[in-house]
Amino acid sequence: MWVAVLMVSFLVIYCTQWFYRWRTPGAKGNGVLPPGSMGLPFLGETLSLLIPSYSLDLHPFVRKRIQRYGPIFRTSFIGRRVVVSADPEINSYLFSQEGKLVELWYLDTFNKLLSLEGENRITGPGLIHKYMRSSLRNHLSPEALKEKLPQLVAWIDKTLLHWCTKPSVEIKHAVSAMVLEFTARFLCGYDVDKAPVDISEKIATLTKGLTSLPLNIPGTAFHKCLKDQEKVITMITNMLKERRAKEAEEEKEEDFLDQAIKDLRTENYLTEDFIVRLLYGFLFASFESIGTVMCLGFKLLAEHPEVMEELAAEHEAILKNRADSDSSLTWEDYKSLTFTPHVVSEILRLTNNPPGLLRRAIKDIEIKGYTIPADWTIMVVNSTLHLDPVMYKDPLAFNPWRWKDLDSYTVAKNFTPFGGGSRQCAGAEYSKVVLATFLHVVVSKYRWTIIKGGRIARRPLIAFGDGIHIRFSQK
Repeated sequence: MWVAVLMVSFLVIYCTQWFYRWRTPGAKGNGVLPPGSMGLPFLGETLSLLIPSYSLDLHPFVRKRIQRYGPIFRTSFIGRRVVVSADPEINSYLFSQEGKLVELWYLDTFNKLLSLEGENRITGPGLIHKYMRSSLRNHLSPEALKEKLPQLVAWIDKTLLHWCTKPSVEIKHAVSAMVLEFTARFLCGYDVDKAPVDISEKIATLTKGLTSLPLNIPGTAFHKCLKDQEKVITMITNMLKERRAKEAEEEKEEDFLDQAIKDLRTENYLTEDFIVRLLYGFLFASFESIGTVMCLGFKLLAEHPEVMEELAAEHEAILKNRADSDSSLTWEDYKSLTFTPHVVSEILRLTNNPPGLLRRAIKDIEIKGYTIPADWTIMVVNSTLHLDPVMYKDPLAFNPWRWKDLDSYTVAKNFTPFGGGSRQCAGAEYSKVVLATFLHVVVSKYRWTIIKGGRIARRPLIAFGDGIHIRFSQK
């Protein structure tokens, strides 16, 4: 009997000490951790982060802890110790230390779905990102976009004509699919009408499973993600193999896949699997981001007819100045736009889709009197910049005219919808061109009405309840 009592007592003492160490971790040496709470064992404060917020403001999880602890605090999510920074100076410093003090880090689910956990093993630190930026730059540069603009306009117009035949469309998925299919077409020759897999349908399931637990068990969201991912990966792999089989017959460099095939001959670290997953990752990024931004854009434009009126006036002026009213938007037309870029910037500012950009501390980081221990995750919350009332008066108001008075230097320091530092999104310019072109086609040739939905919910990514359903018709 006394042995059982002794064992129970030992277990209680051990669990109590373990729980205390979890709730009050210490930094090495004389370092001081940022203030905060680690929450429950394993779960941490994950549940608080996932509670939906029905506002464009910062998620309450971040807002309340900034008020309680200041702009830098500690927490934990599903067993991972995290330092959250909403301090612009700290964030700017961390971005400048890529590859020195910090490195890119992904959620476990994202890692496994895109097989990014093998980056260091396959290519060495950060090389996957360097190759992605350099290889995509040729296809997403202003020169390349200028050449592709007529095709983009035609693709958007064709899609909108199709939407006009439907009672309504759920706009986030519809825009996401439109952009994804166009992106896949010009990067790897994907043809939605002939392909064995509907890439937009399969990647849509990936976005639903990103916040799920990475449990590969039949019936779970993660398991469904893996199955759909496998089908897309197989399709892209077959496309790559077919191109390589024809490589000897025709020497060309028309799209990303052609360029990657040539690079496979000269870059020893590249493999077919590397190229396929890199392309898969970029297609996913193009699917999720622009659809979310444009979905919020429709909601904001519907609520602010004065913005819609000035936007329409700018594009009607372009039509009137054309010798041929049926001609397509030109690059010169695009570069002449003034109010439209303000509208796009204002929508991007208010979207603030990711709750934070994730990094991992490579070594102990001493900053502003605190220590961020090595191997801890860092969540860089740049969205606080976009809602700063000093920089943006009445920050939750949709006011595109505010951008007329902001100089380029101020904007560069306080507007980071595509990230910052060497990890800034390689598709930033592409996204802006797509958004502006889409708005041009919509306001020039179509009418639209929101007929259902529109409630915003951050959980923590921005969502729209049952979606925003829009009816389109030709003018």
